[in-house]
Amino acid sequence: MSGAFDGRLAFVTGAASGIGAATARLLAERGARVVLADIDVDAATQVAVDIERSGGHALPVRIDVADAASVQNAVARATRDGQELGLAVNAAGITGALTPCGSLDVDDWGRILAVNLTGTFLCMRAQIASMLRGGAGAIVNVSSIMGGLALAGTSAYAASKHGVEGLTKAAALDYAKQGIRINALAPGYVDTPMIAGRKPAVQEKIVAMHPIGRIAQPSELAKVIAFLLSDDASFVTGSVHLADGGYSAV
Repeated sequence: MSGAFDGRLAFVTGAASGIGAATARLLAERGARVVLADIDVDAATQVAVDIERSGGHALPVRIDVADAASVQNAVARATRDGQELGLAVNAAGITGALTPCGSLDVDDWGRILAVNLTGTFLCMRAQIASMLRGGAGAIVNVSSIMGGLALAGTSAYAASKHGVEGLTKAAALDYAKQGIRINALAPGYVDTPMIAGRKPAVQEKIVAMHPIGRIAQPSELAKVIAFLLSDDASFVTGSVHLADGGYSAV
């Protein structure tokens, strides 16, 4: 698939680390001009510098996915030279502490839903507008195994990811005849900053949840995302793709 995205403009949120950064690197390797959108623009800039040093094309932009104006501004900056988005990956997300539903703080609920669900909607809305102007496009939203399952203490996170999957399917139907494909990736646990700080005993339990015997590397998930964005997945839209090391098969 080398060169599969030559010259196409890709917009990746959560691009400063984890799945977003790995995906941005891979899309750039395959020829895309990549916009790295993240609230931590300094970290996104470092990823962009690495991409440029490797011969790719990258533009870091600051984005707060939960703020409509910030999202619109980021997409406007990405397309200011007149090229519209052809690819988009919405990987920005947060988790939160494990808390029983009845004890969950209303502000914590709101913050998780604002970033994970409303943020995905706001980004999609701006991305789709650009793709419609360009005539086609492909979007992948990063969900989670918690988009179809749940664990105790994950009320807000699970609700947000269930919402992302419903949003993905509905939007895919909205634009199926207009050349825009929209899918979701549902990973198991991934070796990202989200879980890196957990105690060793907790990390061991997390690994044990995956029959494959380990958690995922961001680069592995980036390859699935790249497939879903590519023309090899031209008949794939409105679907959720598990990449969970067997977690949900148990």
